[in-house]
Order: sequence, then C-alpha cells, then structure tokens
Amino acid sequence: MPLLAAATGQTPARRPVWFMRQAGRSLPEYREIRADRGMLESCFDPDLVCEITLQPVRRHDTDAAILFSDIVVPLRAAGVDLDIVAGTGPVIAQPVRTAADVAALPRLDAEAVGAVTAAIGQILGELPENKALIGFAGAPFTLASYLIEGGPSRTYQRTKTMMLAEPELWHRLMGTLTDITITFLQAQIAAGVDAVQLFDSWAGALSEETYRSHVAPHSARVFAEIAEAGVPRIHFGVGTGELLKAMTDVGADVIGVDWRVPLDEAARRVGAPVAVQGNLDPTVLLAGEDVLRREVARVLRDGEKAIDAGARGHIVNLGHGVLPDTPAEAVTRAVELIHSL
Repeated sequence: MPLLAAATGQTPARRPVWFMRQAGRSLPEYREIRADRGMLESCFDPDLVCEITLQPVRRHDTDAAILFSDIVVPLRAAGVDLDIVAGTGPVIAQPVRTAADVAALPRLDAEAVGAVTAAIGQILGELPENKALIGFAGAPFTLASYLIEGGPSRTYQRTKTMMLAEPELWHRLMGTLTDITITFLQAQIAAGVDAVQLFDSWAGALSEETYRSHVAPHSARVFAEIAEAGVPRIHFGVGTGELLKAMTDVGADVIGVDWRVPLDEAARRVGAPVAVQGNLDPTVLLAGEDVLRREVARVLRDGEKAIDAGARGHIVNLGHGVLPDTPAEAVTRAVELIHSL
C-alpha cells in the first residue's frame, strides 16, 4: 500500500494521497444518502458507514479511506448526552466543569462501538488491497474542550481555566478521556484498520509549555497503548506549527502539517525520522486548474525537500479538511495531478 510505504520509510509505488473530510458534503452521493439521516445516527449504522467511507475512494482514487465517524462518537457510545447540531457541531447537554461532573463521566466498553467495528469489517471486504483504511479518534485535549465548553469555542476560556487553575481535576478528566480514546482505537485496530490518526484539532490554542505539561502525557499514553499493534500512528492538529516537535515526541510515526508551515520546515522543526503529511491549503481546490497545478507541484517539491531534511516519507493531504463547497471534480483532479506529477 503506498500510504503504508510512505509512513514507514519505504518507497511507495506512487505518491500516496488522501484528504481529511474526503467523505462528506463535497460529494453529491454523500449529500443524497445523508439527506434524511442525522450525523450520529449515520455513524452507528454499519452499512451507511461502509458506503460513505468508500465513496471518495471510488470517485477520486485516493490511496486511503478514512473511517466515516466523528470524534465524539466514543463519548456518545460511552453514554455522554450530546448531539451534533448542523451548522454548529457537537453540543454537550451537561458540560463537565466540576469534580462531580468528572467523577460521573462514564467509561467506554468496546462492545458499545460494535457498529463501528462491524463497519470496518464490511469496508475491508470491499476496499481494494492497495488502499489503506485509516481509523481515527479525537485526542483527549480536544474531547475535553468540547465537554468543558459545551460545544465549539473560539477562546477555550473555560478549558484553559480548568487546566491552569485546577490541574488535579484537569488531569483526572484527561485520564478518563485517555482511557476512552485508547479503548476506541484498540477496537478499530482489532477490527483491522491499517493506520490510525489522532485528531488534536484544537491543540493549536495552547503554548508549547502548556501542551507539554498538561496535554502531552495523555496523548503519549494513547500512542503507547497502541504501539504494539504496529500500525502507523498519525498525529494532526490545526495551527500547531509551534507544537510540531512536541506533538511528534508523544509517539507519532507521521506528523500532520497544516498549510501554514512548509513541509521541509516542518521536518526540520520535528528533527526526528518520522513521515510528514500534508499540506495543501483546502481553498486551493476552489481556485481553478492553474492554481491547483502550481500548488500541487509546490507541495510535492516541499515533500521531497522534507525527505531530504530527514523525514521518513510524505503522504499528500490537505492542511485541514475538504471544504463543503469544494467541487468533487476538483478533488478528483488534485488526485490525478498528485499521481502524475
């Protein structure tokens, strides 16, 4: 598989590419199949998860499928009262802000995500042998931010306040969320995924010092608990240019890079023999053929420079997810260019 080859320092048969949010609103077939289905309902329907996961692979010829799910799925499976509200995102019915709230958080039983593991089995039965299946989970910090804030936030005011003012409570919360994340990833790995990505989507809100003291130990435990499985472990966040080394140090085999930092510079900042993933700006897919060709060529050059700078390999991706208004044809064209240039 080209993706696994790039992740492990081998020479891939072609440049591997997949896109975050490749299974989503940019696809007309996705919009059709989700027209009357809620997000969380869809995530617990194995047939639907299988179909949506495979849609972008069929249409775009990406080198990997990423499991159709959401980072709050394990929280919902554990029993946390939440919903994903269209146009808003995850909304928590009772935010977690006190010691009693933390103590009351449920644990996750692997059987509670049986629909997810069943979907993985179906996907593997249909996915071509040269395509990888990527499982994923939200990192403990990002899950904590949703639980504490009650939903998406621009400032993470309540989250950072608990972290800094009540560190013992913070670490208890993070410990519980780490356990949930480990259980969820282990269930996916046991079901057969080829790689996993840990999304610490909002870690870029933190300084490196705060990340290392309040977040890194918990993410490191996640990666350590799945290390023996031998699947590549990808770590990604947004606005994390100053955290790239810290986020790699927790145990990542592949570090995701958003569009703000060139891949070769990212490799130098990391200073470790790991693969890099990224990092087209998602808006490039909206800017027309000339821009797309130019920017794809640049990212491919940067990937080669990153390998020269010590990176183990380069997996082409966006610096964040496919934007909902992106023409599906533009995604297909990007893959064609990446495979041909």
